[in-house]
Amino acid sequence: MTRSRNLALLRLVGHRLVGADLPDPLRVVEHLGAVQAQDLPGALTSVALRSLDRSYAAVVESLNRGAIVRSWPMRGTLHLVPAKDLRWLLALTGPRMIAAAAQRRRNLSITDETIDRARDAALAALADGAALRRSDLFALWERAGALTHPQAGGHLLGRLCQEATLVLGPMADGEQLVVDYTTWIPKSRPLDTAEALAELARRYLRSHGPATTADFSRWASITMGQARDAFASVEHEFARYRAADADHLMDPELPSRLSEQRSQARKLLVLPGFDEFMLGYGDRSFAVEPAHLQRIVPGNNGMFRGTIVRDGEVIGVWKRVGSKTRPRFEAEPFSSWGPPEEASAQAAFEALPRP
Repeated sequence: MTRSRNLALLRLVGHRLVGADLPDPLRVVEHLGAVQAQDLPGALTSVALRSLDRSYAAVVESLNRGAIVRSWPMRGTLHLVPAKDLRWLLALTGPRMIAAAAQRRRNLSITDETIDRARDAALAALADGAALRRSDLFALWERAGALTHPQAGGHLLGRLCQEATLVLGPMADGEQLVVDYTTWIPKSRPLDTAEALAELARRYLRSHGPATTADFSRWASITMGQARDAFASVEHEFARYRAADADHLMDPELPSRLSEQRSQARKLLVLPGFDEFMLGYGDRSFAVEPAHLQRIVPGNNGMFRGTIVRDGEVIGVWKRVGSKTRPRFEAEPFSSWGPPEEASAQAAFEALPRP
């Protein structure tokens, strides 16, 4: 795909990075379907950016009251998900991810017996609504003989979350605590496989569209056959869009929303490193010149840097330096900037929701 400004602007509007009108963090996460969140502070900022009051504290409160949780539902990494939707999402994606990690478990000497031992120890410690820091849980597993390798703790936690035994719930001193899934999420929305595929496609297209079946398959950790079936089941709800010689689907109201908000969509934005605007697609050339892709993910190491977006195009990367109480903005533009761009980027950084 070559750079497409209109496609990028449509996606910015769909993501609600422009014209944010979602009333609270839960509605934001429902709209997006899931929010990649191995960088938790960045994910909380991404959610707050899309809500009406732009409140970081409101996102934390949504975690603390159990409306939003964090787990490993897709692409083998952490995501924020509406609590009531996590069980059907894991039922859809979990078995494939668990199977894909089998070799890694063997490399770490994690057997079925190891997993059983870790599950039993965790559930005993988390009875009656208790919560544990990750370090305390790993220490518990060490005593139970379940830590077979220095990296086994993270894989055991991911596995037990993928099978809906554990989940990451409330916050304590900036860290998310591990809780028993059934206790923390007593009620779930029941969906069968076909309903789950359709619902996930619907949310993805409303938030990430215009998008293709390949975009959706990669994002949701499902097969291309499942992605095609899901699109077929909901395509009557969406409009077609042609870009880069490929058929896309999108919210039919998206073009009119962009028409109303085009001037705002063209303004400079500062986004966290793992924002869905970058993470929601395998092919990011719609918004990034190929020569600059390595600047966003150096060495393809999976660690995404913060991006600076103007007129739908990523024009630089950034990082936060200084102290927690006195953060400073350090930008790396892809080409020379003048004082207006520097001032706009600084203002956008200072306006980012943060603790």
